[in-house]
Amino acid sequence: MTSQPLINADRLWSRLMALAEIGATPAGGVNRQALSDGEIAAWRRVIGWAGEAGLTPSTDAAGNLFLTLAGRDRGVPPLLLGSHLDSQPTGGKFDGAAGVMAALEAVVSLAGQDEKPARDVIVVAWMNEEGSRFAPGMMGSEAFTGEHDMDAIRAARDADGVSVGEALDRVHQALPDVPHRPLGFTTSAYLELHIEQGPLLEAAACTIGIVTGIQGKKTFQVVVEGSEGHAGTLAQSERRDALAAFARMASALHAEIGTIDTDIKFTIGRVAVVPYAPSVVPSRVSFSIDLRHPDNAVLDAAGVRIATLCKANASPCAVTVTPLVDAPSNAFDARLRADIGKAAREQGHSAMTMLSAAGHDARHLAKVCPAAMIFIPCRDGASHVEHEWAEPDHVAAGASVLAQVLRELAFAPAIEG
Repeated sequence: MTSQPLINADRLWSRLMALAEIGATPAGGVNRQALSDGEIAAWRRVIGWAGEAGLTPSTDAAGNLFLTLAGRDRGVPPLLLGSHLDSQPTGGKFDGAAGVMAALEAVVSLAGQDEKPARDVIVVAWMNEEGSRFAPGMMGSEAFTGEHDMDAIRAARDADGVSVGEALDRVHQALPDVPHRPLGFTTSAYLELHIEQGPLLEAAACTIGIVTGIQGKKTFQVVVEGSEGHAGTLAQSERRDALAAFARMASALHAEIGTIDTDIKFTIGRVAVVPYAPSVVPSRVSFSIDLRHPDNAVLDAAGVRIATLCKANASPCAVTVTPLVDAPSNAFDARLRADIGKAAREQGHSAMTMLSAAGHDARHLAKVCPAAMIFIPCRDGASHVEHEWAEPDHVAAGASVLAQVLRELAFAPAIEG
């Protein structure tokens, strides 16, 4: 068991709580959505903390924030670690933010050592992981890894009609002293700490989750087109009621897709009705579908059935099914997973392997470099809610494990995936 602290736990917790004040809600949560004034303020706060330790900020065309501790050889691929600063509208203090602050603490503590790391070490806060303001989520990491075109990203709009491009430009204008770097660069490894967002660690009284991979996810946007009509005069037989068609689709989808097996996760999370008037037959309904499963074959087959079921239940309306996200299940790097387990054992923390049921930016980084994730427990498994909570000791334990893995990688002359 290591005896020398690898991080300053009190500093980490106080900074995490100070960050939670930006976008704080009356119920104790956080509303700090992507590219908002709140995220601009969070950037300023985090850049200030990083600057105190000699880390230099930079950004890219996708609005990712990088905080760099310079290494001895700046020509070799850097280490990257972090998460995201944006939240759900009624989110909590820890989702994403704990990962960024744990990464910052690990790197700030590393900066206090006498010896420079062998390579650059970079803390990253990815743009729009949540997808709450702009859909789909994980735009920053997808742009960084070349999976999503910047023109398409910039064209996406929020509910108020503001485009990602407009919001990105506003962020960059608000922080003119932060230099820009090219979009995407070779990375030797990526590490991400996150709250579990599930109940398994807490139920097992376990402190560290060694994440084996992330279950696959597909999302769709479905638009049903009918015709408006007077609720009091238009006969049922003459109606092209978009909401009635949606109800048939939703029932069929839940009955078939939602019962495939115990591992399937099928959600219709957002429904918009036009004209949304009590005495008018709805002419248009748009709704979202979120589909997840750890087996890619099951996920793909279910994804195909979604369009079929929607079309089979649309008449007399028309329906368009647009795929948005297609993210297969992935596995994280075996060596990094072993390093996380070793660090947990040496520090005396209980640990278990587990699959992530939620999506994370690490999914995309795993396609371009060795990547791994560390989970810590959250109370009752609750996340994306204002009462989301992680214990200070668990945050510190996860950050300390992260710091140990980071130090072993940062001083290695070469990193093999």
